Amino acid sequence: MPTKRLSMRRIRDLLRLKHAQKLSEREISAALGISKGAVSGYLSRARAAGLSWPLPPELDDDDALELLLFPGGVGSRRPGRVVPDWAHVDRELRRPGVTRALLWEEYRAAHPDGYGYAWFCGHYEAWKGRVRPTMRQTHLGGEKVFVDFAGDTIDVADPRSGEVRPAKLFVAAMGASSYIYAEACAGEGLEDWIGAHVNLFAFLGGVPKLVVPDNLKAAVTKADRYEPGLNRTYAEMAAHYGVAVLPARPRKPRDKAKVEAAVLVAQRWILARLRNRRFFSLAELNAAIRTLLAEINTRVMRGYGASRADLFTGLDRPHLGPLPETPYAFARWKRCKVAPDYHVEVDASYYSVPFGLIGEHVDVRVCARTVEVFHRGRRVASHALSPGLREHVTIPEHMPSAHRRFGEWTPARVIAAAETVGPSVAAFCEAVMTARPHPEQGFRTCLGVLALVKPYGARRVDAACRRAVHIQARSVSSVRSILKNGLDRGFLEETPDTPPVSHGNIRGQGYYH
Repeated sequence: MPTKRLSMRRIRDLLRLKHAQKLSEREISAALGISKGAVSGYLSRARAAGLSWPLPPELDDDDALELLLFPGGVGSRRPGRVVPDWAHVDRELRRPGVTRALLWEEYRAAHPDGYGYAWFCGHYEAWKGRVRPTMRQTHLGGEKVFVDFAGDTIDVADPRSGEVRPAKLFVAAMGASSYIYAEACAGEGLEDWIGAHVNLFAFLGGVPKLVVPDNLKAAVTKADRYEPGLNRTYAEMAAHYGVAVLPARPRKPRDKAKVEAAVLVAQRWILARLRNRRFFSLAELNAAIRTLLAEINTRVMRGYGASRADLFTGLDRPHLGPLPETPYAFARWKRCKVAPDYHVEVDASYYSVPFGLIGEHVDVRVCARTVEVFHRGRRVASHALSPGLREHVTIPEHMPSAHRRFGEWTPARVIAAAETVGPSVAAFCEAVMTARPHPEQGFRTCLGVLALVKPYGARRVDAACRRAVHIQARSVSSVRSILKNGLDRGFLEETPDTPPVSHGNIRGQGYYH
């Protein structure tokens, strides 16, 4: 003989003992005088119906609770009557113009002895609640702020060119009070997104615990239901204010229902009322928005008997965290690989890092005035932002010692070093640097000639340079060839104190001082 079903009152006690008192199934079985299997069965039905404790207010009626727990049980339908295909009903209702009344009439036409319209609608709602349950969210004061961009835009005209560009509307809503903030932005880019958050926190006068955004690119780099990846700048801004970012699940607008409703309010009570006005700057547009925003927040809401501003003052504001001493300064992050010349490229300019990081990946933080480079979380370089393009910003300490020594060469120092070898070497170096658009372009050639002193000696190199100047040779390979083939020996007989060759194209040592 089957076990008699418990009354709805005792089922309510069972759910209370499980969820509120945290009793085990064995303890509930002993408390209610039923078997452990029966307890497990009722809890399974409650989980399938999406029920916990306390029960939603709409389930104060035993019939409503019974319909959720036992949708196909005795008493829910009469023998011989056909139950509609609720999945088919649900699909049809998504089609334009199809109503429940139309589908019920078609159902009764096919089954004249079928159920009535009230039964049809009630059981469809119960089926829909089981298939697509909606979690009723409870928001604590100061806990969450929901943020998003409105779909509609408003035009801003350039006063000089007359060009009209659409401005986006950033909207935020507090969870407990539904307090609204709105601001017009030039677009949905990262800088606009971060700037709107900074202004939002200043408007609230404090910081909530959580920010719930949508999955737009400025906020989320990897849209994932369980582990979304936050934009590096957005995460840094959240750390600066001490808030946590909890993106809504992809394609789940109910996760941010507060801001979805706030967007509708902003579109109807702000954008619609400004549709016939013409604005010539974002500042002018935002001034108009702030006036309308104050009206929205101070209007008494039906059903609450209080305005959003009143609810915000009583519910949210006392629980907001303090603002930091300074607002967040916008900064972009970029992932770079250190080039063989120990520089990283940022906005068409190049900034040095310690040469030991060649080939490594680094994180670059670009602010309004500075460029900072981080390797494994440690800052390894900091530069002033270069105002030009294709410029190299190099710190000497980042260079290898050999490169550093080369970087310290000047035209005067090259000539002085050449004179220690011989006057002809100095004349050759002067001729090389004079022949180039910039003297620095001849440094490598001059240093290459000076390096020949070690294998060939100073006298031979000076004689080779004397011959190179005579034949107007201007390369290291020419001087090396002269030395290799012994062509310098014909110039060794000359007296060592012979004055340097004088030529109209040679500037002389004094020029570089």
